[in-house]
Amino acid sequence: MSDRVHLKPGGISIHVFDVSRGIAATGLRVELKGPDGKRLASGEINASGVLAHPTMQGDGIVATGMYEAVFHVGEWYRAQGVAVPSPAFLEAVPYRFGIADLAQHYHLPLKMTPWGFSLFRGGA
Repeated sequence: MSDRVHLKPGGISIHVFDVSRGIAATGLRVELKGPDGKRLASGEINASGVLAHPTMQGDGIVATGMYEAVFHVGEWYRAQGVAVPSPAFLEAVPYRFGIADLAQHYHLPLKMTPWGFSLFRGGA
């Protein structure tokens, strides 16, 4: 038996890591909005660095179009005791991406520091 998560077709998964300290961004608040602008998911990154939400299995992902994930980076760094100003250089990071094929899984790994980030479509 494997501990690996087996993803069915469809869905959006999100992983977040603070690469400046080499840790998962546990507690970072994330919101996911659909093509109509309505919120599909909202939650916090868990200890594995994952947003555990039914959208990971495709729930709620029913339309092609432009989606948006918003990562609340500044508040997370302040809660971690990292000295960042208010507003932080990266207070909230919006990421807009397109879903053209509902059968595909879209994996979004965010690697961040208080001063920069990398976000791309990864392989789940």
